[in-house]
Amino acid sequence: MELANWLAIGAHADDVEIGMGATIKKESNRSRNVIICDLTEAERSSNGNVATRKSEAENAAAILGVSKRINLNLPDRGLLLTDEYILRIVACIRKEKPEYVFAPYWIDRHPDHGNCAKLVKEAVFSAGIRKIIDPDQLPPHKVKKIFYYMINSTEKPSLYVDVSETYAHKIEALKAYPSQFIKSENSVDTPLTNGYIERVEARDRLNGFDAGTSYAEGFITEQIYVTNNL
Repeated sequence: MELANWLAIGAHADDVEIGMGATIKKESNRSRNVIICDLTEAERSSNGNVATRKSEAENAAAILGVSKRINLNLPDRGLLLTDEYILRIVACIRKEKPEYVFAPYWIDRHPDHGNCAKLVKEAVFSAGIRKIIDPDQLPPHKVKKIFYYMINSTEKPSLYVDVSETYAHKIEALKAYPSQFIKSENSVDTPLTNGYIERVEARDRLNGFDAGTSYAEGFITEQIYVTNNL
């Protein structure tokens, strides 16, 4: 059975991996087409540069079995709620035709993550409206639901995914970003270079404890999640 596309959107390369890397690997193992869309090139990051981040993102995507990785080249630290940026995301949604869209949880210490959530929510709604014209003039597409993954937040999830079998791949994907998570002589000291991967793993282990499994990734939905299959 061919599985419908998923579109996971982040403000920067590594956002999606932090929040739902093991879930992506789990789904790619089932032959689902999982597409990652990074809104920016993270050109204002304290460590690394655009070329380095692009290479790291490609390596991480390969580890997780991602079918495609897209970058919309929106401005880092400039993700404002504008019609132009919304329509750029609308075009991406209409082109890729995902069943579900994933975005960062809207409460986060990094403003870009919260702004990304707002932009994606607007774009998902607009993508289904025929009279809204995107830059590529694509036909409308209706997404079934938005799920929000957590980057820096520790909110109680609405939904847990058991990722015990694929969790090692998530850690491997995060370590594919040494410019961000590994302290070096030339790096700037940031929260990411001080045990960040270990804190993410601790959160996912705690989610697993709540879910009755070794590791779980948590997601939040704004509406009740209904399914015919448990």
